[in-house]
Amino acid sequence: MSRRVWVPVVSGPLAPYAAGFASWLASRAYSPKAAANRLYQFDQFSRWLEREGLGVGELTGEQAERFAASRREAGLVTWAAPQSAMLPVGYLRSLGVAPALIPVVAQGPLEGLLEDYRRYLRVERALSDHTVLDAYGPAARLFLAGWDGPDGLGLERLCSADVSSFVVRECSKRSVSGARDLVCALRSLLRYLHLAGLIDAPLVWAVPSVADLRDRSLPRGLEPTAVKKLLSSCDRRTLVGRRDYAVLLLLARLGLRAGEVAAIRLDDIEWRAGLLLVRGKGSRQDELPLAVDVGEAIVSYLRRRPRCECRALFLRVMAPREGLNRCTVAWVVRAACDRAGLPRVGAHRLRHTAATEMLRAGASLPEIGQVLRHREQKTTAIYAKVDRAALRALARPWPSQEGGAA
Repeated sequence: MSRRVWVPVVSGPLAPYAAGFASWLASRAYSPKAAANRLYQFDQFSRWLEREGLGVGELTGEQAERFAASRREAGLVTWAAPQSAMLPVGYLRSLGVAPALIPVVAQGPLEGLLEDYRRYLRVERALSDHTVLDAYGPAARLFLAGWDGPDGLGLERLCSADVSSFVVRECSKRSVSGARDLVCALRSLLRYLHLAGLIDAPLVWAVPSVADLRDRSLPRGLEPTAVKKLLSSCDRRTLVGRRDYAVLLLLARLGLRAGEVAAIRLDDIEWRAGLLLVRGKGSRQDELPLAVDVGEAIVSYLRRRPRCECRALFLRVMAPREGLNRCTVAWVVRAACDRAGLPRVGAHRLRHTAATEMLRAGASLPEIGQVLRHREQKTTAIYAKVDRAALRALARPWPSQEGGAA
């Protein structure tokens, strides 16, 4: 027999919203026990509001922090962190009964300029939030922070020497790829500053290039035995094992990027046609044939996938059941490496593995580029160095010690 779960009765000013909150939790795949615990928190929050003489319309983030602080002062450890109270606050905000979150207004010339630059990147350059917030934004703040003074930014004094010294100072702290990303973001910022009339001359030419070492090494794919170990490490008797197995197959067989795997939605698979819609970089969308083994792995996961309103294909294990992000997909690969006893690799190594396996199977470079969805042929051309059989005919004989060809 299944054990009955005690469901608390909510009293106080939040009582009219308790039933809806319970349904909302169920739609996000909270277990009955977890939902009951959250309802208990909802009741405690409501009773605290009643004691404080506050209504739902006065429920702000500051009040949620006061509620958590009152529980800590009483020696309680449950629901004592301010962040834990934000779940019911977020639900009440979605209904429009609690005050909406007031956006922080940029203060000072630096914050105002950064906000304008981020708006320019999103609207004019059509960059994604991930690129703006995680790449271009931090680089712009790092560069402009040295010009933030009491009398304003003073960018009219910016010259090529300032740009070069910044690049030399910061690139020495980074890897080759990190330095290349910083230089790319800095060029974008300088273009914007000239476009906005904040600097007189376009200083993009003052940004030195970073030595490109990508073509000096071979693409590093995993051996077939290593891929088998990664796949075998997934316990497909469990929900997590089925999910991770399907994720690894999409990376190793179709060569998807981590962000592309995380972006797959339930509606992106055409089962009758055997096609998968891939949402790639730059808002690009492509359809790829869905391999039989990959499709079977996805079906096996879907049979145990929790039912919830989220339309992402791969979900988190713990509630709230939301879609995975690119970082979580990368951690799926690292966890599989740990289970298989292999050195940790990134998710992109499996993309290289897919390309090298297609090359070994006789696929041409244009076909590989089509599967990997490369914009330029030179990107796919790096895999030509892996085809040793085709390159052997071009290799010159090595002279022997006697002076002849070996």
